[in-house]
Amino acid sequence: MNSRRSFLTTATAVFLATPFTTRAQQTAKAPRVSYLAVGSPSPRTQSYFDALRQGLRELGYVEGQNVVIEDRWVNAEQLPDVAAELVRRRPDVLVAQGNAVVAALKQATQIVPIVAAAFGDPVGAGFVASLAKPGGNITGFSTSSEEMNVKWLELLKETIPRLSRVGVLWPVSEVNSHVFRKAMESAARTLAIKVSFVEVGGRDDITHAFATFSRARAGAFIASPGAATGAHRRLILDLAATNRLPGIYPWTVFVEDGGLMCYGPDLRAMLRRSAVYVDKVLKGAKPADLPVEQPTRFQLLINLRTAKALGLTVPPSLLLRADEVLQ
Repeated sequence: MNSRRSFLTTATAVFLATPFTTRAQQTAKAPRVSYLAVGSPSPRTQSYFDALRQGLRELGYVEGQNVVIEDRWVNAEQLPDVAAELVRRRPDVLVAQGNAVVAALKQATQIVPIVAAAFGDPVGAGFVASLAKPGGNITGFSTSSEEMNVKWLELLKETIPRLSRVGVLWPVSEVNSHVFRKAMESAARTLAIKVSFVEVGGRDDITHAFATFSRARAGAFIASPGAATGAHRRLILDLAATNRLPGIYPWTVFVEDGGLMCYGPDLRAMLRRSAVYVDKVLKGAKPADLPVEQPTRFQLLINLRTAKALGLTVPPSLLLRADEVLQ
């Protein structure tokens, strides 16, 4: 009995001698930030997640100390199950990339805050009540712009002056964006271009779409942003090369991997900026009160190697306007 009392006395003394701040660090729970995207991790796609991590580091978050950050990359078919799994893990903030991901997370929770690092037409898709006052548990950064949809056609026409037919990969998850489709159709009439929209949801749809473009004698195609185009980037680029079909894409990663041209918002900058909203939520702000931000800067990238392979001569005036030209 005496030895037991001696042990307890010693243990209590050691505990009381331990600095309070050290004990607090050991028991405090670091907030958890969960990132979800469609696709598979690669050095290029991983750079988007790394941009989020960089943004958090710039705000003073250190992984393993005052924040836990996890990333999940899945096929579109896995989204409902993985979204539900992430919610069960009780993260403090969910970071979503793309409409399909936002939709899956919205189905899984109306409580956990969701910061959409990139989503299109959030009002039209029913994710938020308005850009200024989102309401609910979702806010973030919109990639939608009528200007962008029109610009795709204008850039293709400038590159290929005789262009008269354009095919469009139109992800089924984005069909709520009727306003952007109408804007593209209006621009096509002005440019004397016939546009063929083919809805795609998976690999077979994409293969069928290129067969349709070939039958229609399309001179170029547009890859609209969405879960299908993001998840099957390599397939789209391979089919474009096989069919010798010039394409314009919404994200720089396509051009970096061999696509002809990209015009769209800087996604890496948007991921880095989303860290600011994550920080606000972790400090008590509600997504309902954080306005959805719209893109203010668009990037134009051109891959000259691909242009040469396709037998295209990109106008010097276009090269001068490009943010980056890959030689």
